[in-house]
Amino acid sequence: MTKNLAISMALVIAAVVGIAVLAYSVDNRNAPAAGGGADPTASSSTAPEELLVRENSHYLSRADDSQVTVVEFLDFECEACRAQFPIMERLREEYDGRINLVIRYFPLPGHTNSEPAALAVEAAAEQDALEEMYIKMYETQEEWGESQDSRVDVFEGFAEELGLDMDRFRATVADPATLDRVRADFDDGRQLGVQGTPTIYVNGRQTESMPTYEALSQAIDAELEP
Repeated sequence: MTKNLAISMALVIAAVVGIAVLAYSVDNRNAPAAGGGADPTASSSTAPEELLVRENSHYLSRADDSQVTVVEFLDFECEACRAQFPIMERLREEYDGRINLVIRYFPLPGHTNSEPAALAVEAAAEQDALEEMYIKMYETQEEWGESQDSRVDVFEGFAEELGLDMDRFRATVADPATLDRVRADFDDGRQLGVQGTPTIYVNGRQTESMPTYEALSQAIDAELEP
């Protein structure tokens, strides 16, 4: 092999590698995250209110004339959401009566039972058991999460444990309008740029990925100050 031919081949190989790396970077940037939020950094821009909270959005906590609304896009099968759950519960307890806490469904496509879990929570909400089913999903996630098989029977068991009307529960889960409701939340999240879960906003500003209680508390306190 001549010296010139060797140099030419090296340049071709380098170009191919460079193109492959660039293509991977673009694909990786556009692919949905498996968990941990849409972006590891906090956002300074404010998300459109009409996409954050809808008229039919679910409130875990609601305070009259509150100055602060916290919105979480979540996936009940997401392990990162399960890790965030105690922090959100502490927030809900310690800021009770002072903030609104809204949850939005964002079932990730890679989770077999995330959408069925959201349907079960929505069906429970129809019988005023939103909070109970929400808590049940996270407390039992290790029992059904990451399964490649349908766990609808497990979710029906939760509904029975909560004393729900089972005929009504099953009918609500099967109603196409319930699926539309869940996917409407997902679509709003997509329009906001949500790629993974949990993704949390405080008065429209996206927090860092998986914020600590201290980080959330600081953001909320800054909004509560006159």
